[in-house]
Amino acid sequence: MAKTKKIAVVGGGIVGATTAFYLSQKNYTVDIYDDGVGQATSAAAGIICPWLSQRRNKEWYQLASKGAAFYPQLMRDLNEPLDDSDIYQQVGTLVFKKKASLLEKLEKIALKRLEDAPEMGEISLLSPKEIKAKFPLYDSEESALFASGGARVDGSLLTKKLIDQAISNGAHYYPDKIALSQTNSTNYLIRSTTQEKTYDTVVLAVGAWLPELLDPLHLAVDIRPQKGQLVQLHLPEDMSQWPVIMPEGEKDIIPFANGKIIVGATHENDCGYDLTPTKEKLNLMLEEAIELAPGLKNATITGIRVGTRAYTSDFAPFFGVVPDHPNLLTASGLGSSGLTFGPLIGHMLSQIISGDSTDLPLADYPVERYIKRS
Repeated sequence: MAKTKKIAVVGGGIVGATTAFYLSQKNYTVDIYDDGVGQATSAAAGIICPWLSQRRNKEWYQLASKGAAFYPQLMRDLNEPLDDSDIYQQVGTLVFKKKASLLEKLEKIALKRLEDAPEMGEISLLSPKEIKAKFPLYDSEESALFASGGARVDGSLLTKKLIDQAISNGAHYYPDKIALSQTNSTNYLIRSTTQEKTYDTVVLAVGAWLPELLDPLHLAVDIRPQKGQLVQLHLPEDMSQWPVIMPEGEKDIIPFANGKIIVGATHENDCGYDLTPTKEKLNLMLEEAIELAPGLKNATITGIRVGTRAYTSDFAPFFGVVPDHPNLLTASGLGSSGLTFGPLIGHMLSQIISGDSTDLPLADYPVERYIKRS
């Protein structure tokens, strides 16, 4: 059967990669463009545990909770094992607070949310001794709240698998920077460093770079960039079943199989689109992590990742059809929660294009609130 609709997905991070993967399973011609600069996925630590967040925005929590619940389906669709995968695994999450009263308050919130989110697993307050049994590098007198359904995800491995699978389904990948223009009321022209092509539908999953791409269409976007830095460490330990740790602050600790540990990430609002690693910030983050887990002193630094997240002025994400541009779709403003709900958003963008009902109501995440005529 001949391919029908021509679709361009601009951005190969978690949203774009998921959108392209699901579209590639249908009767569409799909091209993916990504110049590899500053992906927010590079600045995402990789913890999937939205139920222990105390953000009060109901729409944000609805999206995050549904996004976490979507992961098992995504893994099945990728033919990835749920019980033994380097990409995604439920290993549990330990959350710390400075006061015992705050932990108890969080436990009450979690138990209430558990009624509607059984994927949280078991919720329990753990003593320092119990924490050390699960995470041997730990050495502190703080207790923590444990959610057994919390998971870790390697964003770079996930996006690679999604794009590789899309390509095997017939999609094409171009490592190019692009410019967008409108040829008529329904079609769009993409000029890249290697070619010019016209598309029936375009998906812009470019995060903090959305204002730059929409400016030629005389559209202004409520988005600001935020710099995030991560440190990758290695220890000769089998950490395949260790839980992830969420202390207060910017020093999340995420152990993976094969001795890899991620520490991060920073949240820097005054750096624009700068992607230069900052030794001072990285050292401070490491020092704070070592206070909680002194065993990290012996780890070898194997890499540093820097990315740019996108935030709206009210910290809420948006996705869907761009106003007055029925064949132009976008998603942005995901902030530091991109890995949690990015796959679900990508799935919903593919549903919109296919004319299917979306997993959540689009009216709760209105694009028109953040994109207006300039």
